Amino acid sequence: QVQLQESGPDLVKPSQTLSLTCTVSGASITTTYYHWNWIRQSPGKGLEWIGHITYSGNTYYNPSLKGRTAISIDTSKNQFTLQLSSVTPEDTAVYYCAGSFGTLMVFTSLGEYDYCGQGTQVTVSS
Repeated sequence: QVQLQESGPDLVKPSQTLSLTCTVSGASITTTYYHWNWIRQSPGKGLEWIGHITYSGNTYYNPSLKGRTAISIDTSKNQFTLQLSSVTPEDTAVYYCAGSFGTLMVFTSLGEYDYCGQGTQVTVSS
């Protein structure tokens, strides 16, 4: 059974870089056709896809985040990470990591992903 768990700070100051890690268990992160996503949901807003990284290391990002995003894989720890730079209070949200198999589709609900972490609240405030 594949399980995902997010970890990282719950408070980040404006202009700093938000860094989150997703630990994957039950499957190798480089297994062919697995793709790994970061998604967030903020109060009063819908689900926002941040980006994803494929099993082969290719990355795709939401252009609305204007180049502030970087996703990478650490194969030695079976983890993938999110870095979001120059954060503002508008980046306050619950951040989720999610996995999908065989598709790069961006879904509109977390339940459509094959695997999903429980989410972690990140607040951007001074």
